[in-house]
Amino acid sequence: SMRLSVYFFSNPCLIVDALMTYEEPAEEPVGPLTKHRQQIIEYVRKSLTYTPFETRWIPASNRFIAAGNYARNTGCLIVYQLSRGELKQVHEVEKPHPFKCMTFGQSPLEDRKLATGDFQGNLSIWDIEKFDKPVFTVKAHKSIINKIDGALHSGPPELVTGSRDGSVKVWDARQSEKPVANLEPASADTARDCWCVSFGNSYQKHERVVAAGYDNGDMKIFDLRTMTMKWQTNISNGICHLAFDRPDIEMNKLVLTTLEGRIRVYDMRTFHPTIGYSHLEERMHPGTVWTCATLPQNRDVFMSCANGELALHKYIYPAQRSVQDHDGVKKGVPGKIETLNKVSLSTQPICSFDWNKSRIGLACLALFDQTLRVIITTKLDTVG
Repeated sequence: SMRLSVYFFSNPCLIVDALMTYEEPAEEPVGPLTKHRQQIIEYVRKSLTYTPFETRWIPASNRFIAAGNYARNTGCLIVYQLSRGELKQVHEVEKPHPFKCMTFGQSPLEDRKLATGDFQGNLSIWDIEKFDKPVFTVKAHKSIINKIDGALHSGPPELVTGSRDGSVKVWDARQSEKPVANLEPASADTARDCWCVSFGNSYQKHERVVAAGYDNGDMKIFDLRTMTMKWQTNISNGICHLAFDRPDIEMNKLVLTTLEGRIRVYDMRTFHPTIGYSHLEERMHPGTVWTCATLPQNRDVFMSCANGELALHKYIYPAQRSVQDHDGVKKGVPGKIETLNKVSLSTQPICSFDWNKSRIGLACLALFDQTLRVIITTKLDTVG
């Protein structure tokens, strides 16, 4: 048998010691998905009386927040604590409008302020120790905020929101009067539903880009330093999720997931004036890939989430990341995706997945079967 220990340290007190015993099979079947022996283990399952849309770990803690809506069409923010194999509810807040998305990305570790987007287009920032009133709120969009992302790093604390109204807006978390950037269609008649947004390229104080994906397959990258469209393309399939493998370095990889089970990985180091950024695309799941998440401790490992199925992948770089075309212009060379393991948790979609940054392999999930799950993925430190 193998004993798994989950430890959290915070300044520098020990917060939790969660132990579980996992019995390995006597004879493990031989095959491409078992030879690496990274196991995806469901650690905790909790049934809910509300519909969750997003889960996020509270930084440097054993707690996470679930956001969603009650059957009476009001919003909820619920704090859970992981303790010795159980999820204990420690705080519950009800608000007038359902919550769709949230992030801690704009907040310094010592503040741990939570930013949320709701079904009425409101952007709010909350002190997680007192949810009675937001410290920042603004009517950001005319319709539901589908996705939110935050960035701090060496630059200003900023938030980006993408909405059904077709607009993408960037906000300074220190002031709510108006967005610092607004990408919106020329006409409301031509507006496409923006499903996902992500910050990237924040390797210097004044460098930052925003990537946005839309329901019709449009993908746009906007440079916040020059306030220009850096690149745009269409992949002919609705983009459910996109994210840079690391937001605080020069653009390296951009991972997209789509409606028809496909994952696309762009090599963002080399831009070609004609073809743009090179990519690879593979069908990884039979249905929609709702989201994916890059492992914080290894930017080349990521988990994709489909209709109840999790798949752990590793990106393998090519021998050369760029070559010259017949005109002598550099173009990128895509790598390969290797699937390390797969597991089925449910028949319903996995709508949210968040790795814990303090403990490698620990993650919290939200599913549309009205459950929360905590999983442990083993031996990730052995992935080269």
